[in-house]
Amino acid sequence: MGLYVEALIRADPDDLWDRTQQPARHRRWDLRFTDIDHLPCAPGEPQRFRYATRVLPFLTVSGVGVAAGERHRSDGTRTSALRFSSRHPLSLIEEGRGYWRYVPTDDGVRFLTGYDYRVRWGRWGRPADRFVLRPLMGWATAWSFDRLRLWCERGLPPERSLRYALGESAVRLLAVVAVAKTVPAAGPAAAALALLLPPSPVTPAARRCLRRPPGRARTAPPALLTTLPAATSATSPAVTAAVTVPEPS
Repeated sequence: MGLYVEALIRADPDDLWDRTQQPARHRRWDLRFTDIDHLPCAPGEPQRFRYATRVLPFLTVSGVGVAAGERHRSDGTRTSALRFSSRHPLSLIEEGRGYWRYVPTDDGVRFLTGYDYRVRWGRWGRPADRFVLRPLMGWATAWSFDRLRLWCERGLPPERSLRYALGESAVRLLAVVAVAKTVPAAGPAAAALALLLPPSPVTPAARRCLRRPPGRARTAPPALLTTLPAATSATSPAVTAAVTVPEPS
């Protein structure tokens, strides 16, 4: 099952495109990546890039990808597609593909993504992905989209919104601890309340994003995605074709 996230962002389409397509701006708001850099490529070829994610203070997992975009379409929408892969032995994700779509509306831009990936580690990789990585990736994508929305709509720098999120989480945790120490029986209720209370308007929250495509979904990827070469020459067409991504109807 592919991952899907959608956010309505009230921003200029060109500005939104730049904040999501330029590596220096992209890595500021996307929690999934520590670093993103373009790699040299010949004129007319899709853009190749390198990405890295710091899993622990002493451990960084990296990979490579290839991307292409359609910025000017007759219907006003824009699309960016990519394939990615990692040969790092500690990366659970082996290879995958996905897309971003920008759909202008009267209320703003529907910024949405659909992506999926194939995991390694054999029989151990599938449950690790299902119960740990996939839920975490879905949450991180949605949280990052809302962080981007705050940057575009309120001018709130992603670095500051992260500090707000950490501060609010700390306050909620301290409140739960204080209640549990004072009235132990009320501890579970306080924990549930801390989780259910709506976040501050300046704090990113995954719950503000759609996590399922509206209406009936299709598994066919955008046409642009089917034209991209594999992220590395070691990726076979058979492996790539096995990865499907959700797309709204």
